[in-house]
Amino acid sequence: METKLRPGFTTLFICLFLLPTVFCASNDGLVRIGLKKRKFEHNNRVAARLDLRDGVSLIGHAEKYRFNGKLGDGEDVDIVALKNYLDAQYFGEIGIGTPPQNFTVIFDTGSSNLWVPSSKCYFSVACYFHSKYKSSRSSTYEKNGKTAEIHYGTGAISGFFSQDNVKVGDLVVEGQEFIEATREPSLTFLVAKFDGILGLGFQEISVGHAVPVWYNMVNQGLVKEPVFSFWLNRNADEEEGGELIFGGVDPKHYKGRHTYVPLTQKGYWQFEMGDVKIGGESTGFCAGGCSAIADSGTSLLAGPTTIIAEVNHAIGATGVLSQECKVMVSQYGETIIQMLLAEDQPEKICSQIGLCTFNGARGVSMGIESIVDKSAGKSHPGLHDAMCSSCEMAVVWMQNQLRQNRTQEHILNYVNELCERLPSPMGESSVDCNSLASMPNVSLTIGGKIFELTPEQYVLKVGEGDVSQCISGFIAMDIPPPRGPLWILGDVFMGSYHTVFDFGNERIGFAEAA
Repeated sequence: METKLRPGFTTLFICLFLLPTVFCASNDGLVRIGLKKRKFEHNNRVAARLDLRDGVSLIGHAEKYRFNGKLGDGEDVDIVALKNYLDAQYFGEIGIGTPPQNFTVIFDTGSSNLWVPSSKCYFSVACYFHSKYKSSRSSTYEKNGKTAEIHYGTGAISGFFSQDNVKVGDLVVEGQEFIEATREPSLTFLVAKFDGILGLGFQEISVGHAVPVWYNMVNQGLVKEPVFSFWLNRNADEEEGGELIFGGVDPKHYKGRHTYVPLTQKGYWQFEMGDVKIGGESTGFCAGGCSAIADSGTSLLAGPTTIIAEVNHAIGATGVLSQECKVMVSQYGETIIQMLLAEDQPEKICSQIGLCTFNGARGVSMGIESIVDKSAGKSHPGLHDAMCSSCEMAVVWMQNQLRQNRTQEHILNYVNELCERLPSPMGESSVDCNSLASMPNVSLTIGGKIFELTPEQYVLKVGEGDVSQCISGFIAMDIPPPRGPLWILGDVFMGSYHTVFDFGNERIGFAEAA
């Protein structure tokens, strides 16, 4: 029997090299798995653009959302340290089999299955760049063989179910059903540095109705309390990315008390959210209540287009492609006009000025080459995709204007106006890094309490110096009924507010992160 699901993957900004894991025991009786991080490089931005272009970011998530006590103290609590990737994605390490075969996974509260690449993945290039599970090397492996398929954006990850022991932190879950992926066709998984996904959602949305890892932790008595909690360190300069604690919470990672709200629907960690405010003023959008979920597998904070457009307008956000198109015009516009007047071949102009490569017929993006070209002399590698596309469009626009005998000033102004009207790919928007002080706070109401986000909390900075870029943490996504409309509180929110997932009492809690 074949099982299919369309959850999509939310892996904005996922190209990161993970350094060796450091194991240590703390004096509070908890086992901590320390992860090293490497400083973000602008080359990684290219992977983000490839990710967006492949449709596996938040838009892919839209497919996914169409599916229909006392916390533990130091005892019987397990901690998995998380890897922070530019405030955008968090990773940790698990082991599968006996002896354990290690994998880096995203701990995703917005899905419910565990999957990793299989040694039987022969025809997907991505599998050769990641750890692969080898059942022949595990003494606790049990064959299942039921096929599974996970759809996302432009393709699907497919494979089959197997059963084996799974080690998470210091806990060993016995007989865990998971998916061995034998096909990973997307370029996203080629450049990504995570191996798989460990879902922490409910069994109701599990592929093949497989029992999730978390359920088995509880059922096998591995945790004292049926609770897990996330602390996501938003300081990208610090070595520690965060902590995921099974069986309790760490008081060092939050201030005050948690505000708890009951779950309104199982599947995702879904609850009711109240009014959304911009600069302290009510938008009235959720005054009567909105559905929301806490999703550690989503990088940004997603909501209905109507209100997100209002938020992004208030913070001065513009479409990334629009902005880069205007940058290209300011830097190369006059040169392109002069080359057209000199009757250079239009299809070669963008490659001649270094924004594209030429394949014999037209310019093509240099983005792929910039992934492997790590030489220090290359500047703006992450912008080549958009710059190449913008250049090619500008050449066409300028040609048409020159045929009408327009002046250079008129042509440049006209092309800039067209740039402003370009749609944002996947809804991604940028803001002026120098304007954070003038941006308003944005707040969400949960359980009658106001949870405020400052510009420093909802803006993600990519790169440094002259090539830095600031991305709005708000992105539009319209989830259709009956699941939607739906707000998705991803890492932007969870990084600011420590989050407790109280499985036993079917509730979720938030407190200011320390």
